[in-house]
Amino acid sequence: MIDTRELGRRPGAMRRLQRVVPAPDNLSSPVIEVTPGSDIDLDLRLESVMEGVLVSGTAAVLVAGECGRCLDALHAGLDVDIQELYVYPGHADPDDELPEIVEEMLDLEPALRDAVVLALPQLPLCKPDCAGLCAECGERLDDVASDHTHARANPRWAVLARLTDLADDEPADDTSPAYDTREN
Repeated sequence: MIDTRELGRRPGAMRRLQRVVPAPDNLSSPVIEVTPGSDIDLDLRLESVMEGVLVSGTAAVLVAGECGRCLDALHAGLDVDIQELYVYPGHADPDDELPEIVEEMLDLEPALRDAVVLALPQLPLCKPDCAGLCAECGERLDDVASDHTHARANPRWAVLARLTDLADDEPADDTSPAYDTREN
């Protein structure tokens, strides 16, 4: 909650606000999150306008997750732009869904949540050129030689390979009569 009493209701009045607040729960996507309770650095500008207070500025958060290619742990900073108009009671257009100032206080959390969650990357990467994992063996490609390859069988031999696999899987048949190849 941010107190707007010091700003007053004079259009054109402006106040800067720098504050560190704890991150609320659920600032996340399925692959990356802002750790609940971690610090969010706010650098805001509150401007009084006819309808209410315009809040604009940035929020700096730390995110944690996994790289979308190599699955390594990922920790990075993220700067998010915030801009929201909070209207005075009675100044809201019924068709608009603008947040209201209640008892000279405005609740920044919904605007902060929207801005941060929308700014989270859909595919977080540990570095922009992360090579990911080898599809054959699962090795992290950034950690292996650039000529990392696997022997591949010629596809024309695939049927023969399946036949030999089937022959290997059949149990030995010890019930068949033994043939004596010696001459009588």
